[in-house]
Amino acid sequence: MTEQAAEFLHIGAGDDTRNIAFLHRRATSQPDAPLLVWLGGYRSDMTGTKAVELDRFAAENGLACLRLDYSGHGASGGDFNKGTISRWLEEALTVVHAKASSRVILVGSSMGGWIALRMIEELRKAGGVPSVAGLVLIAPAPDFTAELIEPSLTEAEKTSLVERGYFEEHSEYSPEPNIFTRALMEDGRQNRVLTGIITTGCPVHILQGMRDPDVPYQHALKLLEHLPADDVVLTLIRDGDHRLSRPQDIDRMLAAVKALAI
Repeated sequence: MTEQAAEFLHIGAGDDTRNIAFLHRRATSQPDAPLLVWLGGYRSDMTGTKAVELDRFAAENGLACLRLDYSGHGASGGDFNKGTISRWLEEALTVVHAKASSRVILVGSSMGGWIALRMIEELRKAGGVPSVAGLVLIAPAPDFTAELIEPSLTEAEKTSLVERGYFEEHSEYSPEPNIFTRALMEDGRQNRVLTGIITTGCPVHILQGMRDPDVPYQHALKLLEHLPADDVVLTLIRDGDHRLSRPQDIDRMLAAVKALAI
């Protein structure tokens, strides 16, 4: 693959300005095919295994691919603790509008699955340009703040949210703890999608591990109930964890993308 240099978009004004880093691979042999857009998860970045493998697949098949880091993630600027679903959605939409001319396939992992579903809503409000030709959702975590975090908060965590504006949680994926802010939790309620029928207007493929300790597979089943009008394929991986980054998991992801893009 040819080496890519990160590009940056400036978003926001004044003290809220942040530089959003992204990697854009242009199509070489399939200019009319949809642009593949990688939307990462909470505290992940565009250089993770699945994101890199998606880009490699795009390069090998002559497809365009776009990866980005939300503010406070990876190579992007901005304060992570100011992050909310609305803020990260705005950044992803801005980059997609800057680089996508017609059709996109959104590949969302964990929190990125939530952002992908919200992005479809916002693109539709804006006139449907670019249009979404397909969705691949990997261990999707829509509404995770209200559905997965809030019900299990301890009294100490609730107190910390009120008094400190955040609480910390041990991370299995980093030596640094996860930090969940009151702003993230409150904003999450304003971005809920599991409140009625979700109409994506495109094929959807969901990949979900049944040994996922962060997003139980029952959450994917609940999402399925909210997608009655779409062509949806749900693949449950009996021994799959949350990351779904093993070679066999990557193969499943790329097969789903190939079915939509080529």
